[in-house]
Amino acid sequence: MVSKRRSRTARARLAAWAATAYGLACYGGFLATFGWTVAFVGDVGPLPTIDGPIRSAAGPAIAIDVGLLALFGLQHSVMARRAFKRRWQRFVPASVERSTYVLMSSLVLALLYWQWRPVGPLVIAVEGPLGRVALRSLQVCGWLLVLVSTALINHADLFGLRQVFCRLRGRRYFSPGFVSPGPYNIVRHPLYLGWLLAFWATPRLSVGHLLFAAAMTFYVVIAIRFEERDLLAEHGPRYERYRARIPMLVPFLRFRRRAGVRR
Repeated sequence: MVSKRRSRTARARLAAWAATAYGLACYGGFLATFGWTVAFVGDVGPLPTIDGPIRSAAGPAIAIDVGLLALFGLQHSVMARRAFKRRWQRFVPASVERSTYVLMSSLVLALLYWQWRPVGPLVIAVEGPLGRVALRSLQVCGWLLVLVSTALINHADLFGLRQVFCRLRGRRYFSPGFVSPGPYNIVRHPLYLGWLLAFWATPRLSVGHLLFAAAMTFYVVIAIRFEERDLLAEHGPRYERYRARIPMLVPFLRFRRRAGVRR
């Protein structure tokens, strides 16, 4: 009996270490993909970028790009929903469910960047040095806002590390409580705002870049609707009060219902 108990304990410990290694590998994949995202949108580096060499005629290129963007939006939205997670956890242990989501998101983004078809010509071209510096600086601010926003709301939990480390330490995992630190007191979704700044702030806006930024903006708007529904279900009146007080994406811009009129 003691031998069997020790054997089960050893297997559980080995599984916990395996889950931790898997979680760390998935996080490493995220870091690599995030770096590629910065280079892709900024049109720098040796890997495929948003405005790299033209490889296809405009029509087929747009069709391929739209398909890739739709695949990203479908994966990112469906796998993030609570109903999908409940079903998914029948096959994937809860401790690595988030890491698996991070891995799948990274793979879909890598596929998008790898198979992206640049589309010209330029829609907007800012040639003045001050304008170019200002837009590039705004883009950098967007990337920094993305990183700061994840750090403030528990970066390790968002990317699946906290879940696997809880399993490794034999601790019960619990979802972090609702908090609104720093930029979350200015807009409800600074993470999405950071993405939008990074996508749109460019001195050279090609047709392909416009398609990418517009599609990602559409995805953000849809994602916020689903995310806020989940947050309301989880946090109830507390989030409702927060939503009434803090604007969604544009600082200091609020819409209130008074006497049936939205202002």
